[in-house]
Amino acid sequence: MEKHIYDDKNGLGYTLYGDYYLPDLELMEDEEACYGKYGMLRKTYLMEHRKPYYQMLMLQGKLNKHLNRVDREAHERMEILVMQMAEKQGVTEPLKAEQPKLWIRKMNGIRTAAEEMVLTEIIYG
Repeated sequence: MEKHIYDDKNGLGYTLYGDYYLPDLELMEDEEACYGKYGMLRKTYLMEHRKPYYQMLMLQGKLNKHLNRVDREAHERMEILVMQMAEKQGVTEPLKAEQPKLWIRKMNGIRTAAEEMVLTEIIYG
């Protein structure tokens, strides 16, 4: 009995598993995965809390595109928020030169607040 067969009618190949021939299916992704932290967080969120949406994206080959876009948007939003919040709170380069520890403390607080906003708006929204 052959392990692999090809059906000319439908253009699919089949592989023998036990007593059954199962189709050799392959998901085609239209974009390479190049997402980072925020893309991975979004993927985990979708897998755990929005399973049907995750499966739809995966089956349509649009998951990587979605995760890349979310990651890119989250990074851009972080940059904008950090810049705006730092300007509003007076965290400037002169402060960095005069009081580096205070500048670091304030910037860490700003980054934490900005990331919380990004997670709420983009990743878990």
